[in-house]
Amino acid sequence: MVPRYARPAMTAIWEPEAKYRIWFEIEAHATEKLGELGVVPKSAAKALWDWWATNPKIDVEAIDAIEAVTKHDVIAFLTWVAENVGDEARFMHQGMTSSDVLDTTLAVQLARSTDLLLEDLDQLLAAIKRRAEEHKYTPTIGRSHGIHAEPVTFGLKLAQAYAEFDRCKTRLVAAREEIATCAISGAVGTFANIDPSVEEYVAEKLGLKPEPVSTQVIPRDRHAMYFATLAVIAGSIERVAVEIRHLQRTEVLEAEEFFSKGQKGSSAMPHKRNPILTENLTGQARMIRAYALPALENVALWHERDISHSSVERFIGPDATITLDFALARLTGVIDKLLVYPERMQANMDRMGGLIHSQRVLLALTQNGVSREDAYRLVQRNAMKVWESDGRLMLLDLLKQDEEVTAALTNEQLEERFDLDYHFKQVDTIFDRVFG
Repeated sequence: MVPRYARPAMTAIWEPEAKYRIWFEIEAHATEKLGELGVVPKSAAKALWDWWATNPKIDVEAIDAIEAVTKHDVIAFLTWVAENVGDEARFMHQGMTSSDVLDTTLAVQLARSTDLLLEDLDQLLAAIKRRAEEHKYTPTIGRSHGIHAEPVTFGLKLAQAYAEFDRCKTRLVAAREEIATCAISGAVGTFANIDPSVEEYVAEKLGLKPEPVSTQVIPRDRHAMYFATLAVIAGSIERVAVEIRHLQRTEVLEAEEFFSKGQKGSSAMPHKRNPILTENLTGQARMIRAYALPALENVALWHERDISHSSVERFIGPDATITLDFALARLTGVIDKLLVYPERMQANMDRMGGLIHSQRVLLALTQNGVSREDAYRLVQRNAMKVWESDGRLMLLDLLKQDEEVTAALTNEQLEERFDLDYHFKQVDTIFDRVFG
């Protein structure tokens, strides 16, 4: 985790003290249920909870010191609790194994992290929707292969982003459901030394579901799906970031990141206004996607358990969620304050002499009896003259001078094909599909 790209609420979920608090809750809830079953004295759970109520601080350094000797983190924690609680603490962890604590804790942390990520997505969606409505009918050029294609609106570009992130939210809800399972099944997952009702009780207390069948670990296909979902969201973030970066290029300059008073763009060139936020988002997206591969490789563990996944998840659990939380918040800010230049959009559309209307002329010729092959040839030979003139010539003028074209279409019919508003007649339909 890099502090520069971290926000406090998400970071807090992954702090050592927060982890140990979840460990304690798992152990105490399990001991409580074991007391109800008569496996351990009910006084054991009471002793744990009474101590907990009067001791809000976890001594992380003390636990670390014990682990330096035991070389086992869960044993170090249990030892520290026992030193503080006293004799009743010996009933903790009855029939449990370390993975019961570790895997269930990871599930809690990922579920809580996901709740924050879902809030982030809601804020991003709200910002995109507001700006999409603002620019619903702002004309701009659509590009394919980076080349002018046909007109769209800037609102449609944003509506596409909204629909994409709405799908991301649906996937993330499913990923949360997938990851939020609890395993308190003991060594190799057979419940030989602990009743399944303990797992059910702990799961309910922590807002999880019991894992249907665990080995000694929760199956890692769940985690692979979860981190793959985060990777897809990162890809969507980068798609929007790259679009904005392109639009901010000097020779395009149809939109740009907000440039605050006192901000500096370059140490050498005082004129610079660089797309640093969206470039940064591209880099963060690369990192989040990179975490998906080791999660996929964690699926294949030896037999009922090994710990090859453990070190991986100590990295990717906090890093992926913390970075995505930051990236979503940053993109929300970029969209919210994005500077949009409709006049520049119009100027860019106009600079190629009406080439953006070539398809409408092509279709009109075919509808008036010209074969598609001949129609394409007629429009293209005039379009290439405009292209080679860098827009100094006008396509409509050249078409009106082309006898083969005017044999099929009148000047009035040609002019009708250069109506910009024609391209936006279905904008309302698209917005209704996206925003309901």
